[in-house]
Amino acid sequence: MDFTPTQEQAAARELAARIFGDLSTHERLAAAGTGSDAELWKALCEAGLVAAVEDIGLLGLVLLLEEQGRTTAQVPFAASCVYGLSAVSAHGSAEQRERLLPGIGDGTVVVSGALRGAAVREEGPGELSGTVAVVPWLRDATHVLVADDARRLWLVRTGEAECEPVELTAPWSAGRLTLDGTPAERLDDGAGNEEAYESRAYDDMLATARTAFAGLQAGVCAGSLARAVEHTNTREQFGRPLAAKQGVQLRAADAYMDTEAIRVTAYEAAWRRDEGLEYASHALTAAWWASEAGQRVVHTGQHLHGGMGADLDHPVHRHFLWGRQLDAYLGCGSELLQELGELIVHGEGEGEGKGAVEA
Repeated sequence: MDFTPTQEQAAARELAARIFGDLSTHERLAAAGTGSDAELWKALCEAGLVAAVEDIGLLGLVLLLEEQGRTTAQVPFAASCVYGLSAVSAHGSAEQRERLLPGIGDGTVVVSGALRGAAVREEGPGELSGTVAVVPWLRDATHVLVADDARRLWLVRTGEAECEPVELTAPWSAGRLTLDGTPAERLDDGAGNEEAYESRAYDDMLATARTAFAGLQAGVCAGSLARAVEHTNTREQFGRPLAAKQGVQLRAADAYMDTEAIRVTAYEAAWRRDEGLEYASHALTAAWWASEAGQRVVHTGQHLHGGMGADLDHPVHRHFLWGRQLDAYLGCGSELLQELGELIVHGEGEGEGKGAVEA
């Protein structure tokens, strides 16, 4: 395994870090409230970072999402790259790729997704009914990728569905999606063997989403820890920096190791997908670390700020909210471990084509 970024991946990460760092400031985030930053989204798309994901692969996307997480940037970058660009490029037909990918790349088409927690069925040919309780960034989306009860992937236009705002722990512009005979188009690469294709496509997108959002969590944790380190190095108690205290050092060291565990497992899962290797169990491992370790890190980041960490307007609190939201979004640790155990028992290749990876 070699996680060294390619020249293209490194350049994209550097550009993303600069754009997120310049525009996703505490003042702008406070002004955005629970909404998204349209100017930042425009800058990312004009820089070609969304479209670049098709070339830099899932590992490249994980690197970019780390930079989003460091600044908790309120844009639908993760969702549209995963459920839009990655899904259509990997599992859409040639016609769908030609029609949808340019718009996704330039930001005029924004895609979110809901593969878990959905109760959706096909009522008639190309018509879906059901509800999805929570869709992240639904209020920004033009399309939503959903899975029906047969694990087929569909794209639904938000303008043809009922969308109701929902407030989450983190300000993800989320909403509730209700379908009632709503027109939808199925992702289909036209390769034949429809049943096997649908199962493979669903499993691939679920594992891709888990890997990508684990990468986002790695960035959230890294940003939280960086703020805690800066605070404890400059804040003094009895004439000494807080960072000089052994208890503070140990907490920070544990948080650093947890963050590295999230990062390396996300890198491995992404690298394996890009190399065409089985990676469902690796995606679950990354999701488990992101869920379990992620909540520990953001709690530590807030705790090491002392009383300031209890201030809801302090920047570190935003990392806390994102960390807990990603914990909930990826699923609790015990559920992920059970699913991972079932996948190991059945064998990865066999499990990927069955319900073993359903969460």
